[in-house]
Amino acid sequence: MNELSLFIQAAAHPDECAARIQNQGKKIIGYLCSYTPEEIIHAAGAHPVRLFGTGETILNADRHLQSYCCSLARGVLENAVSGRLDFLDGAVFPHTCDTIQRLSDIWRLNTDFGFFADVVLPVKFDTESARDYLREVLEKFKEELERWLNITITDQSLGRSFEIYNTIRKKLTELYELKSENPELISGRDLAAVVKGTMIMERDSLPDHLGRLIAEIKSGLYTRSDTGKKKRLILSGSICDHPDFYELLEKSGGIVVGDDLCTGERFFEGEIEQTGSPMKAISRRYAERTICPAKHVSERARGEALIKKVKDRNAQGVIFLFVKFCDPHAFDYPYIKEMLEKESIPGIMIEVEDQLPPEGQLKTRFETFIHML
Repeated sequence: MNELSLFIQAAAHPDECAARIQNQGKKIIGYLCSYTPEEIIHAAGAHPVRLFGTGETILNADRHLQSYCCSLARGVLENAVSGRLDFLDGAVFPHTCDTIQRLSDIWRLNTDFGFFADVVLPVKFDTESARDYLREVLEKFKEELERWLNITITDQSLGRSFEIYNTIRKKLTELYELKSENPELISGRDLAAVVKGTMIMERDSLPDHLGRLIAEIKSGLYTRSDTGKKKRLILSGSICDHPDFYELLEKSGGIVVGDDLCTGERFFEGEIEQTGSPMKAISRRYAERTICPAKHVSERARGEALIKKVKDRNAQGVIFLFVKFCDPHAFDYPYIKEMLEKESIPGIMIEVEDQLPPEGQLKTRFETFIHML
């Protein structure tokens, strides 16, 4: 079995992967946001797993969340109350949007997974007091984990986790650079599966798996011959849990050479310093990484970061992939679109839910946009 198949298997069957890790004696902690301090969970000897929506019909969750809430929140709740997340020992809810905050309350009242934590991070990261508050929130979360597990999370265990996560982030960065420089080396669908698998698989062994995967990619094991003369695109949004999206886009004449996704580059951007206070170091990384719409540094920060990515990756356009009813991204879109237009960068916005729109409809929109490029 090659390395890529391990990531694809984990991405396709996260419950099976988590259950195997749980059988090794580790507690499984689910999370829904890339601002979740995974390193602290790992340093506690537990295992963090990113939760995604459901591919099943949403029935039970609609008793608790309105239909105009995003399909991610409704899908995760559907999986929880329907028993499809029984492998979890707990869950973490960072402060993101109003829907996730309400989901946190509903989850606490209607599930019984053991550990539960709200990690109410600051919205603004542009002041010293906000960063101090961020560190205090992470300290409180660390103490909650220690009480639940009856352990002490030492500076040494944090340092080891920082080293592992820094290595994982370096490897994922290298993968994206390879994809940008030579798009034919690995398909967008497979690269997305690698990132999703990284959020699910056992972290201690991930650096080795990623290292071997990079070697296989460089050897040409996954090289495709149908990527020439395609338009280079950046994908922007919250999550993309649709492997078919990448394949359909490539069939339409485009290819993703970078992204601004919380299930993509925003997830692994930035390293944690391994000198000084560990809690200050981890809070600094979460404050200085590229922000999402739920956080604030400046009025133009997100637009400037996206424009820089487009130029750095020599991209020709941006596809905004928004989960329907995602208010933070909807609020940001008009000003970012205006900034892109001033830079003569074309963009198109696609709204999706747990299921993609009909293939013909989506393909027509892709082909029209790519033809304009």
